[in-house]
Amino acid sequence: MNRREPSRYEERVRQAYQAHKDSGEPTYILGIETSCDETSAAVVQDGRIVLSNVIASQADIHKRFGGVVPEVASRRHVENITLTIEEALSQAGRSLDDIHAIAVTYGPGLVGALLVGVAAAKAISFARGIPLIGVHHIAGHIYANRLVEEMQFPLVALVVSGGHTELVLMRAHGEYEILGETRDDAAGEAYDKVARALKLPYPGGPHIDRLAREGEPRVPLPRAWLEPDSYDFSFSGLKSAVLNTLHNASQRGETIDPADLAASFQDSVTEVLVEKTIRAAKEYKARKVLLAGGVAANRGLRERLQQRCEAEGIALVIPPLSLCTDNAAMIAAAGYIQYQKGQFADLDLNGVPGLSLS
Repeated sequence: MNRREPSRYEERVRQAYQAHKDSGEPTYILGIETSCDETSAAVVQDGRIVLSNVIASQADIHKRFGGVVPEVASRRHVENITLTIEEALSQAGRSLDDIHAIAVTYGPGLVGALLVGVAAAKAISFARGIPLIGVHHIAGHIYANRLVEEMQFPLVALVVSGGHTELVLMRAHGEYEILGETRDDAAGEAYDKVARALKLPYPGGPHIDRLAREGEPRVPLPRAWLEPDSYDFSFSGLKSAVLNTLHNASQRGETIDPADLAASFQDSVTEVLVEKTIRAAKEYKARKVLLAGGVAANRGLRERLQQRCEAEGIALVIPPLSLCTDNAAMIAAAGYIQYQKGQFADLDLNGVPGLSLS
């Protein structure tokens, strides 16, 4: 069987990579993130030092629709992508001549949104002859923690993002084993649906979190533990229980304190998330627990997980709020690990909305 000769582009990338590796100089990676409704670009040095992290949010645009409209998000990414990249380079004090690789989210996410970032990354990679790195969005959230402190293996990561709730075991850099994941509504989706039922603005998660701090968990709500040995999650039943509680109270002419209901809902969600995480950390003898994803910004979850980890003597890493939501610094951080391993994408890289982490 004849082996295909490398293309001129591939040869340029290989030469650029080898020349930089031989130089021993710092590695600058340009990260690009467009998986949903934030257009973000960042420059990260050696996978740990954030030189810039620019985010153009679309939250105000989608707020009036009560959720992200994919076509609107894609069009706004097209408008913002070039300016966002230029601003990230400017804030970092770098030009494209200084960049050694482009790391871009290629899934999961909204396919139209993903394609904008992927197209921009491929164009820069081709024009500059530097490596193109396709990064999994959830891997990016996990590696946001490496921008805080170095990872120690084995570790367990609790990923709580908009449409994802997962427990991930890592035994080495870039190696992911999914211990459990959501079977229906992810925690973030449940937060948004309950927020709508309580007539709170979009996005609902932060508003539920703030309201919960004003109330007490007095409303009895279920905990979906599933099978005794399962690390999977299910929040659809909890969401339905909240809706039924509101409906039944309305039929009886009763009033439920929204703050108490929010506190009860949050108490149910965080108890299941935290206890399953602690059990996994013990079973797999994790040296650290990482919290990752947009819902990692939830104060109730952060505080409860911190208390339980302290009680169990387990080291916990939680990224700052600026690195919890979708951002390109986390993509560059994850991309750096692939750069070190020489794991590059070709120019046929595509957006994969249902991309699996494992």
